[in-house]
Amino acid sequence: MTAAKLLLVEDDPSLAELLEFRFEKEGYDVRVTADGDEALVMVAEDTPDLIILDWMIEGTSGIEVCRRLRRDKQAAHVPIIMLTARESEDDRVRGLETGADDYLTKPFSPRELLARVAAVMRRIRPALAGESITVGDIVLDPVAHKVERRGRTLRMGPTEYRLLKFLMENPGRVFSRNQLLDGVWGTGSDIELRTVDVHIRRLRKALEIEGAKDPVRTVRSAGYSIEA
Repeated sequence: MTAAKLLLVEDDPSLAELLEFRFEKEGYDVRVTADGDEALVMVAEDTPDLIILDWMIEGTSGIEVCRRLRRDKQAAHVPIIMLTARESEDDRVRGLETGADDYLTKPFSPRELLARVAAVMRRIRPALAGESITVGDIVLDPVAHKVERRGRTLRMGPTEYRLLKFLMENPGRVFSRNQLLDGVWGTGSDIELRTVDVHIRRLRKALEIEGAKDPVRTVRSAGYSIEA
């Protein structure tokens, strides 16, 4: 299996060197930069599988880099683990609301960061490898472009398929309508937010099987997720 590509954005040279060594030892293909602007260029040139992003870096701040990546159609799906010396709950919430998938406060154990990255990679690796993704009784085959539930092949439109794939790659995570719009339709689209609700209804209809529960969860004032 191809080595996972990891982008490390960290301006502490000693910490960056340590993390680069540890991750390469674990088999990751690691690129490193200390600059937020360079990080954006590197992502545009070769999209990584995961980004470790420090909040306080040179050039564009980590929080702004995260915000821009979440608006970028090419990189919107890339998991981001944010590193920061900021300990307040407000800062943590701000980082997560901006689009970070996880948050680690300095000082931290490299072993803990390795474990968190490994957990994320276990989740996304099936999609990266073109392998089937399973959530509960739903199986999505990205190569055959086919969805099955309890052994039955389901029929759905291309938008519903992309929406389901996006949700299944992030099981349990709640996405706002804006996040789904960016991740499924792309940031350059003129689609209205209510269109997301229409396609969610169509997806639910496509997933219906007698005796099976609705796997798409609506979280009031927050968005949607898919549950096992």
